[in-house]
Order: sequence, then structure tokens, then C-alpha cells
Amino acid sequence: MKVAIVHDWLTNMGGAEQCVINLHKCFPDAPIYTTFFDPDNMDPTFKEMNIITSSLQKKKGKKYNHKKYLPFMPKAFEEFNLNDYDVVISSSSACSKGVITGPHTLHICYCYTPMRYAWEMRDEYTENMSKFKTKLIRYFMNYMRIWDYNAAQRVDEFIAISNEVKKRIQKHYKRNAKVIFPPVRTNMFVPSDEEKDYYFIVSRLVKYKRYDLAVEACSKLHKKLIIIGDGPERENLEKLADKEYVTFLGRKEDSEVKKYLSECKALMFPGEEDFGIVPVEAAACGKPVIAFGRGGSLDTVVNKKTGLFFKEQTVESVVEAIKEFEKLEFDKKAIREHAEKFAEESYRKQIIDFVNEKYEEKKKMEEV
Repeated sequence: MKVAIVHDWLTNMGGAEQCVINLHKCFPDAPIYTTFFDPDNMDPTFKEMNIITSSLQKKKGKKYNHKKYLPFMPKAFEEFNLNDYDVVISSSSACSKGVITGPHTLHICYCYTPMRYAWEMRDEYTENMSKFKTKLIRYFMNYMRIWDYNAAQRVDEFIAISNEVKKRIQKHYKRNAKVIFPPVRTNMFVPSDEEKDYYFIVSRLVKYKRYDLAVEACSKLHKKLIIIGDGPERENLEKLADKEYVTFLGRKEDSEVKKYLSECKALMFPGEEDFGIVPVEAAACGKPVIAFGRGGSLDTVVNKKTGLFFKEQTVESVVEAIKEFEKLEFDKKAIREHAEKFAEESYRKQIIDFVNEKYEEKKKMEEV
């Protein structure tokens, strides 16, 4: 079985790129097709892989700003010749699922979300652009939605990273999907015997993640909150914070992040995410999560067992959740056991089993 992996871009590390690493471990001979590849910003393991870049790679400047080239990505992916492969696995939150495959090739898309720039996050994509560019991009996105829907129909099988994303795939693409949760490096996180008196956030600080709710709630209740991470929303969050109780540490090394995560009272996760890897990392440390009860958190947090949900994205709702949380007791061992279902080994087994199953089904259909 000859396999190829296709990914949107390889310009910086994130959860999707960890998925690609694990996909490659499942199929170590598979080349990886992508628009851009910046080896300096990627995990060293990518340098050992066969990375095939698109025609856009030649047009890059000194920095790999993939957003700038989004309008040209559909054509770039359609240019790849994938006719020689039995199975193509696209790893997609944007355009990689739009590759063209032959009639005998099984195309499986591991989908992080339908293209949010086209469907749900148009305003974020055009943020800080001029009025002329904003109007132009919004007009272009009408075309992009049509292309994206048609590209999704080329896929034989969809895998969604969460039940939330499964719903979006059904809504936008009218396609069913199997849910296989992304791999989490649970073996890197261990519970600590020490617990300190603070709540914790680790993330890129952007508006939609709603960390303002946690900052205001902890300030109001005089509860200690430590925040690791940086981003465009940091300045606004610092204005909201009572500096006596809320501490911003900026970016820190992984070793420090793990220490703070393993010693906190709970992780604060007030946004609505596609999945959310950090809550699983917290669970691997035996730590509960106070989360907004929508989106990917419904897959990663078990209410009153591995964490606590609040119902509304308001300061008052978070305040009430913190008060209720401090009356509850959580079993560190049970939380850790919950995290293991998201381990990398579990992900790889599910992917291999699914690919083999669908490949055998396709072969039998062609034999009829």
C-alpha cells in the first residue's frame, strides 16, 4: 500500500504538526506534500522526512506568511500529481483536502475544522487590513466557500478531530465523519505531589479564547492566576487584571510550563475550541479543568470527574464555577487515566486500523 500525506503548510509547530509527525510514524515511507516548508521552525524530525513543496515555495519572501498566499493555495494543491498512490491522507484545516486523486486512490481527510477563514473566521483573517483589502478578501471568500465545498466532495472518507468538528463537517460539507481525537504527548506530563494555590493558563493570548473571563473572575474573587503565553490580547488582559492576584509570565520553556501545570489547582479554559490539547495535558498531570461547556471541551473534560463546566461565557458564570469547584474533590489518578485515551499510541492504532479497513473496502468494491 503506497501512501502519501498532504498537509496545508509546515511553517511552525502546533497541534496539527504533531498529528503529521504521528501520521508519518504510521506510514514511515510516505512523502509529505505541502505548500511551504520552513525547516528552521519545525521539529527536527521533519528534516528526516521526504517533504515535497508546491510552486508557492519559490515565491516566498524571507518570512513564511502562509496567510498571504491563501488565495493561491487551491491551485497549488491541485497541481500535485498523486496518481501513483493507493492512499492519500490529507491533514487539513484549509486547502490540502483539495488535492486531485485518481479513481483508484483512497483519499482520507483528517480534518481539524472546515476552513474557518471561509466559513466562520472571515473577520479574523481580514483583521488589520485596509478597507479596500477587507472588501476584496470578503468578496474572494465567496469563491473560496464554493471551492472548499466542492473540494470536500473529492474526499472519500472524513476523520474529525472532535465531535464539534464532526458537526461542522456535516453542516458545511454535508458529509459524515469518524471521530479520532488528536494525539497528545501524555507521557511528557506527570502528576506532582505538590499543589500550590493558583489557577493556571497556558496559551497564545488571542481574543476568541476569552481569557478575559478568567482574568476578571480571579481578580474579582481575589484568587491567584498565573498566565504563561503571549499574544495580541496580552495588553488588554493586563488592563483587566488585578496585579496583586494575576501574574503574566510571558513565554516559558516547556520544562517550566510542565512544572506550573503540574502544581496548579486547576487549568482555566474559557474558550470554545475545536478540540483543545492543553486540557488533556492538564489531565495527564492529574489536574482538573474549569472549562466552557461547549466545543471540544465536551470531548476532553468529564464534568465533575476530570473538571467542571460553566454554561455561559460571562464573568459571573466563571465566578460561580470557581466557587463550586472549590467545594469539590477530584481523584488525581482517575484524571490521569482519562488522559491516556488521548495518547499518541492510541491515535496511531486508530488511524492505521481505519486506513486499512477503508482500503480493503475500496479494493473489494473495485473487484465486483
